[in-house]
Amino acid sequence: MTKLKWGMIGGGEGSQIGPAHRLGAQADGLFEFVAGALDHRPEQGRDYARRLGIAADRAYGDWKEMLAGERDRPDRVDLVTVATPNATHFEITKAFLQAGFNVLCEKPMTMTVDEGEEIVRVARASGKVCAVNYCYSAYPMVRQARAMVRAGEIGKVRLVVTNFSHGHHGNAADADNPRVRWRYDPAMAGVSGQFADCGIHALHMASFVCDDQVKSLSADFASTIPSRVLEDDAMVNFRMAGGTVGRLWTSSVAIGRQHGFDLQVFGETGGLRWASEQPNQLIYTPVGGRTQIIEKGEGGLHDDARRLSRVAIAHPEGFPLAVANIYCDLADAIRGTARDGLPGAADGLRSMAAVHAAVKSAGQNGAWVDARPPMFR
Repeated sequence: MTKLKWGMIGGGEGSQIGPAHRLGAQADGLFEFVAGALDHRPEQGRDYARRLGIAADRAYGDWKEMLAGERDRPDRVDLVTVATPNATHFEITKAFLQAGFNVLCEKPMTMTVDEGEEIVRVARASGKVCAVNYCYSAYPMVRQARAMVRAGEIGKVRLVVTNFSHGHHGNAADADNPRVRWRYDPAMAGVSGQFADCGIHALHMASFVCDDQVKSLSADFASTIPSRVLEDDAMVNFRMAGGTVGRLWTSSVAIGRQHGFDLQVFGETGGLRWASEQPNQLIYTPVGGRTQIIEKGEGGLHDDARRLSRVAIAHPEGFPLAVANIYCDLADAIRGTARDGLPGAADGLRSMAAVHAAVKSAGQNGAWVDARPPMFR
């Protein structure tokens, strides 16, 4: 099978997310890395791209140069990944979709709800794939949990509890570190800090596994380090359209927690638990029965969990391979086989609507507000 051609914007040398995309996109031999505008400093970006093996004429200085350079090539890229700072996602994603490119955008997809609705409309009009990198939903055992919920194996879901909490921004002495400070600066991060950074991963995961959407929410935000304008801790209660009750905690000051992303789903006839620090295992407890550990790679898994497992049971598959699973689903979608689990523009829009709803609720002492984007009400 001929490899699809792939290009990347952002994710340059020293980037946290860039290596995960480069490993993920190329892990299964589905994509060839042929173009990039990898740094906001043009010459550094061109140099790094060439060192990664990109031809000089496709090592671009910025995204506009890349768009102009790729638009009319007979061998133009099949997919563009946008891994730039948050505030640039909308402009770049929209421009490439309008030019007829498939796009994978890092989260958050946009900074505002209006921008998110515009991306949904542009993606629909273009007929191209617009995906958002909610890569935790692509772990095999998360797909197993979703399939079990859909199959009714835990009955109707009553309650979902999720959190994404770490302590890596808990040192007040580190508050002025540029790599930390921007996350709590409205000019760079937008209207929300920790909830928009990590909390929306947890919220998307709850919707994904429960196969339902958040309808309303109530939020409490706190800036525990006084110099921060935006929140570094948030508690969000939510209700889903199907009646499920949701609880979400997200924090960046929970010292002692490392990654701290987990999900618990409680149904009428059973419960499930998955944690990102033990991603190969899904904990299942049937009502009145013994707790069981379902292992990645074992027999009897649902199709999606089996399809996205690469190595034998007891061998770990980590974060880059979860990203790789997103690229597997993208390759199928680009070739015409839609994958139900691939997070799309609508998911990015729903997340941004929830962020703005949570900010509104927190500003009103936890008042319940509609969390749906206007176009989906």
